[in-house]
Amino acid sequence: MDIHEYQAKELLSKFGVPIPRGGLAYSPEQATYRANEIGGGKWAVKAQIHSGARGKAGGIKLCRTDHELWEAADTLLGKRLVTVQTGAQGKIVSRLYIEEATDIDREFYLSFVMDRAAERIVVVASAAGGMDIEEISHNEPDSILRVAVDPAV
Repeated sequence: MDIHEYQAKELLSKFGVPIPRGGLAYSPEQATYRANEIGGGKWAVKAQIHSGARGKAGGIKLCRTDHELWEAADTLLGKRLVTVQTGAQGKIVSRLYIEEATDIDREFYLSFVMDRAAERIVVVASAAGGMDIEEISHNEPDSILRVAVDPAV
C-alpha cells in the first residue's frame, strides 16, 4: 500500500502524534488559500507523489509570501518530478500538501515498509536524520533500527 505524506500524517494524528497544520491543494489558488487558512509566516509546499527524496529533487519549497507560494505551486503542479526512487520516468505532481513550516532543531527518520518476503510490516527508524537516509544506511547502517511488526498485534 502506497500512501502520500498527507495521508500518513492524518493517520499519525489520529494516534496523538503532533503534526504541523496543513492541507491539500490542487491549484496555485488553493495553495494560497490553504496557507492563509493555516496562518503563520512561512509554509512548506510539498509535492505529493509516491517517492522519497522529493526535497532533493526540488519537490519541496519553503515560502514566506503569498506570491512565493503561488509561484511554487504553479511550478510544481503538472511537473514531472524525478527522484532517485522514481527512476528517469519520474512522477507527475497532481496535488500539493501545504504545511506550516517549523524550525528544525533535530531531524529523525521514520517509515513503515512492507517486507513481502517476511510478510511483515517493518518499522524503520533513525535518529541520524531523514533527508540523507540512503547515505546514512550505506555509511552508518548500525544507526538505523529495523523492527518487524506482527500484523496480528
